[in-house]
Amino acid sequence: MVMRMTHTVSRTNHLRGVTLLDTIVGTALMLVIFLSIAAAFRLSVEVVTTNKARGGAIALSNERMEYIRSLAYTSVGTVLGVPSGVIAQSEAVSLNGISYTRRTVIQYTDDPKDGLGAADTNGITTDYKTAKVDVAWDTHTESRHITLVSRINPPNGMEIACTPPCGTLSVAVVDAASLPLSGASVSIVNASVSPAVDVSTFTNTDGVASLVGAPAGAGYAIVVSKTGYSSAQTYVASAENPNPNPGNLTVSNGNTTTGTFAIDVLGQKTVTTWTQIAPGTWTDEFTGTSQIASSTGIDVAGGVAQLAEGATEGEILSTAIGPIDLASWTRLSWNDATTSGASIVYRVYDDAGAALVPDSQLPGNSSGFTSSPVDLSGVSTTTYTALRLDAILAASGDSPTLDSWSLDYTSGPTLLPDLAFTLQGAKTIGSGPSGVVYKYSQSFDSGVSASVVIPNLEWDTYTVSVNGTTTGYDIASSCAPQPEPLTPGASLSTDVYFATHSVNSLLVDVRASATGELVPDASVRLYKTGYDTTLTTDSCGQAFFSGLTSSSPYSITVSASGYTDYTSSTVSASGTSRLSVLLN
Repeated sequence: MVMRMTHTVSRTNHLRGVTLLDTIVGTALMLVIFLSIAAAFRLSVEVVTTNKARGGAIALSNERMEYIRSLAYTSVGTVLGVPSGVIAQSEAVSLNGISYTRRTVIQYTDDPKDGLGAADTNGITTDYKTAKVDVAWDTHTESRHITLVSRINPPNGMEIACTPPCGTLSVAVVDAASLPLSGASVSIVNASVSPAVDVSTFTNTDGVASLVGAPAGAGYAIVVSKTGYSSAQTYVASAENPNPNPGNLTVSNGNTTTGTFAIDVLGQKTVTTWTQIAPGTWTDEFTGTSQIASSTGIDVAGGVAQLAEGATEGEILSTAIGPIDLASWTRLSWNDATTSGASIVYRVYDDAGAALVPDSQLPGNSSGFTSSPVDLSGVSTTTYTALRLDAILAASGDSPTLDSWSLDYTSGPTLLPDLAFTLQGAKTIGSGPSGVVYKYSQSFDSGVSASVVIPNLEWDTYTVSVNGTTTGYDIASSCAPQPEPLTPGASLSTDVYFATHSVNSLLVDVRASATGELVPDASVRLYKTGYDTTLTTDSCGQAFFSGLTSSSPYSITVSASGYTDYTSSTVSASGTSRLSVLLN
């Protein structure tokens, strides 16, 4: 009995394990089968729905085409189209619960058999009519359409000219490289001719949209566009733009009028506004002890630091000097007085005052300096975000005196938020009372982030400018210098650096004439009687001179290693002036 019971338990456990495995496998198989059935069902529904929609589109297309064929030849045309008629150019139609857009285009066509255009042997370019019916509908994934095209011949094979006066309007669309652009939308509107014209069409593979048989007259307004592209158009005269270019087109009887328009892929520009990297100075004139971290054997009184009475040696250590947005250390300088047997030796320490800046970054620092100034340009701003000045005074007689010491540096750039500026392209669309009328000129604000993204810009050369009087700032540098070209589809980032506004200033950019590349670290000297200043171009290859006078021209000398010096004596500094220098 015991053995049989043991056998029974073992078998029961085995059967439970098999049942669980069967359940898992069976569930997986059923899931695969049901998913396959669902996918097949979904595909079947899509096929049925698509076929249903396509069948409706074909029916609507055939219906419209049969209607066109039933009309007299002279009646075949569209409302506000060329040729003119009663057929709607575009209409919304619903069939079997599906919404469609039915578009009808009727155009005169010049048959090549008797010559095209001016070479037509009988002078009639409206040989027959071409009818195109396009029916479009949307699915849940895409937009679909079908198109029917038919040739409509005049009665008895006779050619019928358009009702004079009439001519041909040909619109050519090219890209930035002057290559033909197909599929561009062309709108042609003229309410002043009879019958009025309001046609929307598309360019062919040659980038051309033609309107044969257009009523003669002035005032044809053209607008050319394409999704993701810039637009181009004609302009009507206005008070602001009395001399538009291009102006609306004119069609004359029996002639072909051609207009060419250029569009291309849109780009964008990001403009970030900064304060200029500016020089700064920390100075202690010893009118108190607030800028002294520690001293031994030193008295500070009467605007000088000197040895305490009876002391033959003393040391003074400044507080940490750590400018905000430090860009570079430049120099250490001092004013002191020593007599025979007296000396002052200067050293530079780290921000804690615990370790000297090594000679590898500041040669001679370990032994100390006695001649002012000391060049600090080799000291790393990454390793040393703050410095301390140290002086050791020694005397066997009269005490030396330290009248002041200074640490020079540059700081910045820092973001400059909420700055109003103008972005203007170089392309023009005419002229008026205020001068040239630009196609693109918009005002922006850099906002709280000091940066603004400007989308949907066509290829052009753009200039960032500011009104110094209202903003209180002038452009002191920009990477790259203004104006700056934007190519089709490009995305540019422009950093613009600003300095405090002055009535007269000069921004100089220096380039290599052979390559056009900017030249940093070039020496730029601007001078005239009573003024002589030399600056070094920044990393953007620019130098900014402010606080100038507009009277009499300045002279300028620009030099850089490996280049021939540039000199001019006719530099103007009236208002916010700019000068571009090319070095050979």
